[in-house]
Amino acid sequence: MIAWSHPCSAGFTIRGEHSRPSGRPVIHFLHGNGYCGRVYWPFLKRLEADFDIFISDMQGHGDTDHAGRFRGWNRTAELALEAWSSLSSRFGGVPRHAVAHSFGGVITSLMLAQRPQEFVRAVLLDPVLFTPVMIGVMEVSDVVGLMHRNTKARRARQRRWHWPDREAARAYLFERGMFRGWTPESLQAYVDFALKESEGGGVELKCRPSREADIFGSFPRGLWRELARVATPVHIEYGERSFRFVGQAARRWQSVSPLVTAAMVPGGHCFMQEDPDSAARRVKERLQAA
Repeated sequence: MIAWSHPCSAGFTIRGEHSRPSGRPVIHFLHGNGYCGRVYWPFLKRLEADFDIFISDMQGHGDTDHAGRFRGWNRTAELALEAWSSLSSRFGGVPRHAVAHSFGGVITSLMLAQRPQEFVRAVLLDPVLFTPVMIGVMEVSDVVGLMHRNTKARRARQRRWHWPDREAARAYLFERGMFRGWTPESLQAYVDFALKESEGGGVELKCRPSREADIFGSFPRGLWRELARVATPVHIEYGERSFRFVGQAARRWQSVSPLVTAAMVPGGHCFMQEDPDSAARRVKERLQAA
């Protein structure tokens, strides 16, 4: 993988990695909240034989700068497009696809709305697409100053972020919370790529709990207006054990757009970390469909 960086218009540097351009179609990949692109390598590497891979880490994730206040979901989509535009010429005129998980799935949806012709197809893996009712509640909560106090944001701030070493971190995270059901290879990728050496000794999360909370305590503006603008074929997969609203929102989008398909698949919110083989096979089939 080749490391890249882009000093963005918001005043910080976005970083990521991409495979060596080979002339194959390229996948632009965005990660979920609290993770980074390389955490998904057990899944992504299974696509390498057929696609080049471009990984972009969002603000405060991976090796991308924390950069103070979170710029918001919509601006994050603009900045991801900006970084991609600065580097996409490296891949030449090959077909360009978008694949993303969770928070990254929503950001990718906003990217598709902002630049309809950029990608040939998109596959969104358990994107946290909030239903219109949820967005309405969030807007009211935001006005009265309660969004940053929601349960997920509060839990993120309380998350353990430091361990004596990587082995201690792996033992602590094994089968805990969102990591339940992950393959050993997937958990090891998290330990290898989502943690960094701490100045005070030991290892710590690259994504600060406060940044994860920033995202949980905010929401995309005008989400369903933006989704209505998407002109790219989109396939959504949502886990049978994931958040109920993800499937509800996916089916709603499917009902109003002939370009959107949706399917429930085995597993939870991180099903691609639980069964990388099956997830990669399905993504490949969707991206290579006639």
